[in-house]
Amino acid sequence: MTRPLIDKYGRHVSYLRVSVTDRCDFRCTYCMAESMIFLPKSEVLTLEELDQLCSAFIARGVRKLRLTGGEPLVRRGIMDLIRDLSRHLKSGALDELTMTTNGSQLATYADDLARLGVKRLNISLDSLDHQKFAEITRRGRLEQVLSGLEAAKQAGLKIKINTVALRNFNEDEISRLVAWCGKEGFDLCLIETMPLGDIDGDRTDQYLPLTAVRERLEQEYTLVPSNHVTPGPARYVTVAETGGRLGFITPLTHNFCEGCNRVRVTCTGTLYMCLGQEDHVDLRAALRSGAPETLDRLLDEAMLLKPKGHDFVIDRKGQKPAVGRHMSMTGG
Repeated sequence: MTRPLIDKYGRHVSYLRVSVTDRCDFRCTYCMAESMIFLPKSEVLTLEELDQLCSAFIARGVRKLRLTGGEPLVRRGIMDLIRDLSRHLKSGALDELTMTTNGSQLATYADDLARLGVKRLNISLDSLDHQKFAEITRRGRLEQVLSGLEAAKQAGLKIKINTVALRNFNEDEISRLVAWCGKEGFDLCLIETMPLGDIDGDRTDQYLPLTAVRERLEQEYTLVPSNHVTPGPARYVTVAETGGRLGFITPLTHNFCEGCNRVRVTCTGTLYMCLGQEDHVDLRAALRSGAPETLDRLLDEAMLLKPKGHDFVIDRKGQKPAVGRHMSMTGG
């Protein structure tokens, strides 16, 4: 019988997020510096290595797999990887194969994703204002993303919009986003900005606590507690006026670590047991040595390193990020 991945706190790791590339066609201000230096190709796992790695986790009891980036759909050959991984859906070894994307390439790929068994997408969208969208992404076009969203909707994909709440930028749009998502049939998840990687600016100027956002929304909407649960960290309510679901991810105002069932692998094959800690295990060498027993042993060792929780803090006294690596490298 397969040994499940259980950490020293008794949490069963059943959810894997894998970054397939550190590259992205956007440069969102809270995520990247404008002049990013991306990894050389030799350091990034090949598609075959990514398949082997994901399959090793699935063999140890991972039931949900999310492909992330960077922007996963800019990775050359990404649909070949998804086609290969979909065999685990057909066998029943995997419950769900999902993706987080900025939506820029969905008009091209939505139908193929649905055909290969992807049923849900998380799509990052921080503004419905064309000028603000261009400003926050530095190079994105809102109409391109909206076209991608429509293509995904027509393909039958369930969509959740992820919005990072940013002070003095989109806080006045959040109510509009709630109404728009309700009209479109999308779930909406609000996220506090996280101190990951050096960016061009000070995150203390961006940080907007979701406790304040929720208080403001409750003046306009009736937020009904929901028992909806996903493998991720969001806590959900139902918006009575729209019937839509609204989630809150609050790594700073409310620690969500007690039930964590997730680990992340970077596009270089580095396994991080926590988004907000630096403990890691290098899996790339084991992959490239062709020694599956070594990879299996490293997964056991990694479980012993998984911390009880993260140490996220945004503080003007210590302006360095809590973690030096960018989200685009770790995978969202």
